[in-house]
Amino acid sequence: MTLGWRDADGLPAEGGAYALVVEVPRPFEPPIRRLAGQRLPPGRYLYGGTANGPGGIRARVRRHLKRKKKVHWHVDHLTRAFGVAAVFAVVGGDECAILAAARRWPGVRVPVPGFGSSDCARCPAHLVSLPDDLDLASLG
Repeated sequence: MTLGWRDADGLPAEGGAYALVVEVPRPFEPPIRRLAGQRLPPGRYLYGGTANGPGGIRARVRRHLKRKKKVHWHVDHLTRAFGVAAVFAVVGGDECAILAAARRWPGVRVPVPGFGSSDCARCPAHLVSLPDDLDLASLG
């Protein structure tokens, strides 16, 4: 697993899965029609995605790190508003496996069912909330 902080250059150019950590300092209601009325309380969130296109994980994460971008995915609303605090990458990995593992950590929960997983039948969401006391450095 590769851990990168705010810099995509050190991330792999191969395909695989990644997780973004986003710090949300205030209540946030994503402007997503399908999730209307759902609100994220302040806290730390982990979003899982897959990058198998040209440039692999590095290219996808580089896009997520940009604050000015066209909204394409649910997570774009979060990353445009709050940026990205940390990135985890797994070459050849699977976003659903990352999220399944994260949901087993104590204190992790799914705050908005369906967030980021509209094309996934396996996961309740591709966004989970992280407890404040979770040491992210110990996960890399």
